[in-house]
Amino acid sequence: MKTKASLLTLRVPNELKHNIKLMAEQQGISINQLALYALTKEIKEMQTFNQLEKYWSKKNEDEISGDFASLLSRVKEKNNTDDLPDWDKI
Repeated sequence: MKTKASLLTLRVPNELKHNIKLMAEQQGISINQLALYALTKEIKEMQTFNQLEKYWSKKNEDEISGDFASLLSRVKEKNNTDDLPDWDKI
C-alpha cells in the first residue's frame, strides 16, 4: 500500500544544500531520501526528549536518585550471570 506524500519546499543555505547533496551521494541515495531520514530522526529525538522531560519534571531529586539506584541494581543482578560473555559484564 502506497502512502500519500505531500510537497514541502524548504529554503536552506547554499552550504547546507551542498553538504546534503554530498552526503546523499556518499550514501547512494537521493537528496529527498536523506532529507526525509534526517528530518524523521530529528523529530523522533525531539519527541522522545519532550516525553522524558515531561516525565522527569514530575519527579524530585530523591525520586530520580532512587529510580536510578533501583535500575542500576537490576542491571548488576542481570550482569552477574554466567550467560554473559566477559566483555559484556560490568
